[in-house]
Amino acid sequence: MQFFGGSAEVNPSPLAPAGTGTGLLGNNTYMMYVFNRNGVCLLYREWHRPLKTLDSQQDQKLMFGVLFSLKSFTTKMDPISAEKGSLGVPLLPGQGCSFHSFRTNTYKLSFMESPSGVKIILVTHPKCGDLRESLRYIYNIYVEYVMKNPLYAPGTAIKCELFNTKLDQYIRTIV
Repeated sequence: MQFFGGSAEVNPSPLAPAGTGTGLLGNNTYMMYVFNRNGVCLLYREWHRPLKTLDSQQDQKLMFGVLFSLKSFTTKMDPISAEKGSLGVPLLPGQGCSFHSFRTNTYKLSFMESPSGVKIILVTHPKCGDLRESLRYIYNIYVEYVMKNPLYAPGTAIKCELFNTKLDQYIRTIV
């Protein structure tokens, strides 16, 4: 069963989406965050982060704050929707204008929020293309190896070795 987009069957070792290459581990992906709907960081992974600027707890709070602000800002600035809501008020997943990514001269931040409120953030090399399919694929790995794991308690840090292995294998393919 596929949990995000489409109705195709997902086996425990799903195929990587089309358009991914065979880069070296961490060459293009710097780091990844997974937050639950309450803003609790369930997973933080680094593969190739050239410079550490903050301690991990400050980094996680800053990242969640930036995403919250960007989502509120994009909704408020939406030129099509008449229903703007209040700036800073949280929106349900799928509400308002969608924010997918932004790029600077040194990195690209790609974002996906699942219908259940799980937020996945990938920080990659700025030349990486559209990563929406990659984020959906990572979410499907998360569902298969974390959420379906009877030993995992929702809302706690992800410590599933099989998930980490599958994630590392997939991250190697992002170009």
